[in-house]
Parts: sequence; C-alpha cells; structure tokens
Amino acid sequence: MTLKRRTFLKHAAAIGALAMSKPAVAESASDMTHVFGAAETDRQLPAGDEIFLDHVGHFVREPEAASRALQRAGFAPTPISVQVNPDPGGGAPRPTGTGNVTAMLRRGYLEILFKTADTPLGRELDEALQRYAGVHLAAFAVADAAKAHARLAEAGFKTRPLVQMERPVATESGTGTAAFTVARVEPGAMAEGRIQILTHRTEDTVWQKRWLGHPNGALALVDIVIAVADVDEAARRFARFTDRPAVANRWGQAIMLERGRVQLATTDALGVVLPGPPKSGLPFMAGYGVAVGSLDTAQAKLRAGGLESARRGRLVVAPFPAELGDGAWCFVETAAHLPWRA
Repeated sequence: MTLKRRTFLKHAAAIGALAMSKPAVAESASDMTHVFGAAETDRQLPAGDEIFLDHVGHFVREPEAASRALQRAGFAPTPISVQVNPDPGGGAPRPTGTGNVTAMLRRGYLEILFKTADTPLGRELDEALQRYAGVHLAAFAVADAAKAHARLAEAGFKTRPLVQMERPVATESGTGTAAFTVARVEPGAMAEGRIQILTHRTEDTVWQKRWLGHPNGALALVDIVIAVADVDEAARRFARFTDRPAVANRWGQAIMLERGRVQLATTDALGVVLPGPPKSGLPFMAGYGVAVGSLDTAQAKLRAGGLESARRGRLVVAPFPAELGDGAWCFVETAAHLPWRA
C-alpha cells in the first residue's frame, strides 16, 4: 500500500462526526425516498425546469480493465458501446471519438469513457488523461436541452452547437439505440472538466431493468465533489451554469439541485475524507457519493474484490482502483450521511 493511500485511509477512519445508524434498505426499485433530502426529487428524469446530477464520467485508457475494476467493486457494468452522431445528410452515423461502459443505477449512472477515434472529442479525452486518469465529466439532466443551451448562451457561456448523440445498446430483444440531446460549452469555459447538460430521449433503453441490480447494492448517484483553487469563483460559474444558487458550508460551497449536489471544496477540506489532488494539481474531480442499500454489503464486496476501504459510522470511503484513475467513492445509505452534507 502506498504512503498516500495509507494516509488517506487513516484520515477517513478518523472522521468522528458520523455516528452509527441502522441501515436503510430500499424495499423496491421505486422505494428511493430514503436516499435523497426532503427537498430533492425522487425520479429518474427531470420535468419542467428541474435539473438533476445525471451521471459522472471516468476517462480511462483501457475500457476492458476499467470494466473489470467496476466488477471488483461490486457494480454490474454494461457491455462496451461506441458512441456516434447521426449524419444530418442521411449517411452513415459519424463516430464521436469516444465509447463507454456504464453502471446504471436506479437514479443516475456511472460512465467509463475511452477514445475510439481521432476526433475533437477523442482528442479532448486524450488531453484530459495527460493531466490525470479519473473523473473528468459531470452531466446534468434537464427536460429540454435546447432551452438550457439557449440559457447558457444568455448567461455568457460560449456554447458549442447542440448535439444529437446516439449509441447502440444491446437489449433483451435485440439491439436498441440510446439517444441524447447534449448542450456543451466551449473547452475551458468550465475548467473543472467536461461539464454538460443533456436530455435523455430513450429512458427505457438506457435504464434497462436487467442492469439496475448490483452485487454491492448500489442504488443512486448522489453528489460530486470537486477540488478547486478558488471556491467562490467556481461557485459563481456553477451557479450560472446550473441556474441554481451556491450555498456556503464547512467544505466550501454547494450547488443544490432538484436531485444531487455539486460540492466545491478546498484541498484542506477535501483531505479530511478524500485523497488529495493528483500531481497535475487543481481543479480535480475528487470523488462522488453513491447510495447503497447496505454499507455492510458494499464493504464486503470491496474486500472480496481486493479493494481498500475505510468505514466510520455511516460512511465507507474507497479509493478508485487504479484502472479507474484518481479519486474515491463515498458510499452511504442516505445522502444526509455524506460528510459535506452532515
């Protein structure tokens, strides 16, 4: 075990503010009310003007190894898929330059992205990997991506054209299509990574019931934590990007959405629970919260997969396996048990 990881586990085990509690276990696929806060929406996709934290994305070099790492952590990843954009002229679909593997949750999902072609998107992934392997993407779901795209431009962001993205998806009856409308800003507009807004057009294809059960009991993506050099400046940008206010807390500032949060933190606050920034420095998407049915089950699966973890009360923190890059999972049974929400 490296010194960095020993220090991280020691710090995680020393968290004293989290008391023990009885596990909260979902009774059915629709029984998710215990996971999120009272003001949050328990629904897969947003309606009206709601905005959710939809998924996070690890940028990796070896998709097969990353998929196996997810399995070792107790997730049930989907098969590898290559993403394409439809040809407006009616020709063959055009490769976006990336492919993915996902771990679909009852609320939200985790994504593994890798390069498939030398396109602008593929080259962006390469450039991000030169900084560090790990989480570089945070995607927010809305009901109308075109409306969000116009709002971003009005808010002063330099936007890219709205994109209609697709990827083939194996279904129980054959091959289907997962379709999305994606609103993106120009590279550098959000220095923390690929920060985007999307609308899902094929919910049933994306969230197939057969992929929603995980051996580690994973239920939902809750929050993402990003370490930044200037919390106030980043908070102002994220507030404009999401059209939601930033609220100060002991970790820094949080953008509270209708489902999920973005927690912006200093490295000092981050170091209490999560590993510090990589050698490439800040900004750094340091980790994210995953709600599980039982911490005991989640930690047992981590041990069975040969992965490190530290438990203190109602939180289990586990560094990502090397195949998934730098950062860590924060497993909880209820969002309120995340240390930045406590």
